[in-house]
This record gives sequence, structure tokens and C-alpha cells, in this order.
Amino acid sequence: MLKILKYSFYDLIRSRWSYVYLLFYLILGFVLLFLNNDLSKAVITLMNVIIILVPLIGTIFGVMYYYNSKEFTELLLAQPIKRSSIFIGQYLGVALSLVMSLVIGLGLPFVLYGLFESSAIWDFSLLLITGAMLTMIFTALAFNIALYNENKIKGFSYAILLWLFLAVIYDGLFLLSLIIFETYPLDKFTLIATVFNPIDLSRILILLKLDISALLGYTGAIFNQFFGTSIGLFSALGMLLLWIILPVWNIKRKAQKKDF
Repeated sequence: MLKILKYSFYDLIRSRWSYVYLLFYLILGFVLLFLNNDLSKAVITLMNVIIILVPLIGTIFGVMYYYNSKEFTELLLAQPIKRSSIFIGQYLGVALSLVMSLVIGLGLPFVLYGLFESSAIWDFSLLLITGAMLTMIFTALAFNIALYNENKIKGFSYAILLWLFLAVIYDGLFLLSLIIFETYPLDKFTLIATVFNPIDLSRILILLKLDISALLGYTGAIFNQFFGTSIGLFSALGMLLLWIILPVWNIKRKAQKKDF
């Protein structure tokens, strides 16, 4: 698995799109710091970009890599190599290369600006952690979609629809349900509904860490009661980790049963 991981990782590192991705975050970091002159404000702005863009990039790269390397994958399947090692290795190669681009692209401008001397280092660290986890989550979901769909057009369509649903439509349905059932106690429902969307969960974690949960109104008070504590923070990170583990486990399960 490590050899396949290394091959996939170096294959993507050599890709021009990886450099474009890294360069985008590099420029974004320098521009935000130049305009704001305040690390905390720059982190808030970055959150709005990362929460939407990182899942989209992870989804697109995951689907693209699976379909573009399909012939090579079939060649590997003819060798005495475990199926799970092939697909998990490819997934980790894609996900880790994207995480590296994200961390270097955003980390370098902030480090040069004096991040280690600022109190915003913990907020920025949480931002990078959630960004890395979202990358791994949506890359895994993209691999799952591709494994279930031989047709490339269908695979791309379902992957983009999944991102659109979790990034935009889910929030609309969630708010609509809160309005319709406003006369009922919705504390537990709000927490459970948030857990089922990794994008919302990541956004709330960062907002609470930045101490601007008041912007969330009623829901902000509920989230602050739970996620505002250390137990709540680690529980939320644990749920994000579960969002990674379950799709990866399904990749392994599906790869073993799939007829190539």
C-alpha cells in the first residue's frame, strides 16, 4: 500500500493542478494579510473560503484521479496485490497531496507574517485541521461515488451534486425545518442535524473557537453550550474523524466485492 500511496502522491505532486492549488492559497494568504493587517480577521475570511472550496476541490480531484487512473488500476489488479491496498493507497495519495498543498499554501504567508508570535495561532491551527479533515472526507466520498458508477459523466454529476447538497441545499432545508417547527424544542435536533453535515460541523467549530458564535443567534447559544466546552470540541473532531473512517472503510469493502 505504501508504494501505491507514494506513486499516487508523487504523480499528483508533479501535476500542474497541484501547483495551481498551492499557488492559489499562497496568493490568497498574502492578499488577506496585506488587506487586513489582523490575523484573526484573516482567519475569519479564510474560513468562508475554505469551508466551501476545500470540499469542492477534494471532490473533483478524487473523482478525476479515479477515472484517469482506471487503466493503471486494472493493471495493478492483475498483480498479486490486495485490492484494499490499491484503492486505499490511491485515496491516501490524493488526499495527502491536497492536504500538503493546503497547509503549505496557507501556512507559509501566516508564518512569515509572525503567526507564532500571535494569539491567533490556535485559531489558525484549528482552521488547518478542519480544512485537512474536510479534504480527506470529500476525497473519500468522491472515491466511493466513482466506485459505484462506471460511467464517468454520472460519477462527476453525482459528486458535484453531493457537494452542492452538503454545502448549500442542506443548510436551506435545515433552516426551513427550524422555521416550520419553531414551537417545538429543537436543541437535540439541531445538534444531530449538524453532525450529519461535515461542512456545517467544521464551520461551527471555527466560529465558536473565534468567539463569534453570537452571529449564529439561537443556534449559536445551543452550539456554545455543547461545542464550546473541551468535551464538545473533541466530540466534534471525533465526528469529523468518523466521517473519514466510514467512507474509507466502504472503499475497502466495495473494492473487495466489485467486479472489475
